[in-house]
Amino acid sequence: MMKELTPRQLVPGLTGYYRHGEQMTLGLIEIKAGISLAAHQHVHEQISYMIAGELRMMIGDEEVILKPGAVQLIPSNTVHSAIALTDCQLIDVFNPVREDYR
Repeated sequence: MMKELTPRQLVPGLTGYYRHGEQMTLGLIEIKAGISLAAHQHVHEQISYMIAGELRMMIGDEEVILKPGAVQLIPSNTVHSAIALTDCQLIDVFNPVREDYR
């Protein structure tokens, strides 16, 4: 999948490779160890599937550690943040389409 898609650096050390449909966006995400994603929210419902590594997330008031095989739902408009405890690779699905990631 990555060979077909242009990488998009969201923050230094966090790269996404995205494919957009009419109703959703699929992304393969690579995050370097130690990189953090500041607290934010969006209208998109998000489901994350952890492929490799460990990612600490705050989703609302709940802290979760994602490890390989973990699936996490982030409801629409929920504040969330993350820090990569190791190098990570995960799949994110967003609905509706992430027009800002085109």
